[in-house]
Amino acid sequence: MKTHTARSRFSAILSLAALALCTTHAKAAEDMSKPVITTEIRKGEDGKDVLYMFIDGVKVHETDVTKQPLPPVVTPGDSLGFTTPPSDAIVLFDGSEESFKANWTDSQGNPSQWKIVDGALESVKKAGYIQTRRNFGSVQLHVEWAAPAKVSGDGQGRGNSGVFLMNQYEVQVLDSYENQTYADGQAGALYGRSKPLVNACRKPGEWQSYDIIFHRPVFDEKGKLIRRATFTVFHNGVLIQDHVVLSGGTGWMGPHAASEYKAHPDKLPIALQDHGNPVRFRNIWVRELKDKPL
Repeated sequence: MKTHTARSRFSAILSLAALALCTTHAKAAEDMSKPVITTEIRKGEDGKDVLYMFIDGVKVHETDVTKQPLPPVVTPGDSLGFTTPPSDAIVLFDGSEESFKANWTDSQGNPSQWKIVDGALESVKKAGYIQTRRNFGSVQLHVEWAAPAKVSGDGQGRGNSGVFLMNQYEVQVLDSYENQTYADGQAGALYGRSKPLVNACRKPGEWQSYDIIFHRPVFDEKGKLIRRATFTVFHNGVLIQDHVVLSGGTGWMGPHAASEYKAHPDKLPIALQDHGNPVRFRNIWVRELKDKPL
């Protein structure tokens, strides 16, 4: 049986790993010209113009696995990644109605229609996103989630949700267990931008964890992007995004394009997506991180 001490030790290891990664990568100047991103307009079947985006020659949401191979499947270890909050964490949801009401609203700042089921937050169809009352920039974020045990739909229609940093940048939540979809849209993807290194998804209904180390993008006083965001993500204790420099926004811009960076405040809410599937979330906590000097 795993003890709380062991779980806290795992959390500390993640924090040290994140610090080491950030220290190592901070020494090199960022090359803003990479990856190479190109766009073109093509006519859709209905005759309307459709925007296509290519990242290093690969089409966004490419479904041809010969052009964009799917990540290999790995089986995560037992219980890894499920942690009790460290002493300096800000607990955003602990399973109680009180913590939900105190820390979360709908996207308009009003009480949310999401519900609590067995100590977990459950998305309610058409209730919209929920977001934190408090704003955050660079963070270490821990969140546990479970897709519905009863499988319904396939591809992007199965257990779909998302974790949004700064209400802008999405780490995809999806039931990717024996469920094929485009690689940059499966569980753990930086949606439309970076596929995960591996598919570490558990079975439908089983609890899973994300541990995310996120450093925010930086804009100058005129709104020009001067440093891009970075993500390191562990899925069920398995590294799936290795200090990835986010090449642009993760917003939906059509079937084969993602949004670009747009200047925004230094701190914004963390959000969870309602995509019409009853995905559950629990044990959500965050640690604020200092921004690296420019």
